[in-house]
Amino acid sequence: MHNYCSCVHNATQKIGPLLGRLLIAAVFIPAGLLKIPGFETTAGDMAAKGLPFVALLLVLTILIEFGGGLMILLGWRARDAALVLFLFLIPVTVVFHGFWGIEDPVARAAEQRAFMKNIGIMGGVLFIAAFGSGPLSLDGSGKRPTT
Repeated sequence: MHNYCSCVHNATQKIGPLLGRLLIAAVFIPAGLLKIPGFETTAGDMAAKGLPFVALLLVLTILIEFGGGLMILLGWRARDAALVLFLFLIPVTVVFHGFWGIEDPVARAAEQRAFMKNIGIMGGVLFIAAFGSGPLSLDGSGKRPTT
């Protein structure tokens, strides 16, 4: 039984970070790409929230989401990308999913779910920022184990 557990543990340590990065990247890469054909609509949503410099902020958003997601997917400078995405999600979550000011219970519940989803995603990127991208990544490739 011990050998089985050890084998599963070792596989999880190798494959787990890769799968985690794939799942996190699956959130950010499409989010960034879909804002390109929907640029005007998204810019309108941002303007409705009272944000200044909407076009500039939207271009930065696309670059952060797509670029950060791609960096995490590849495991290249993943800690840096994850930290940027974490910091990016703080104002995004508060501004776009501030459920506490919504009176309609259905709309409030929907925004609260989106808020909590973002909190969970923030946990995932913070984990990458803290522990790195794992062995099956560009950051982890070619590194020799320390003894």
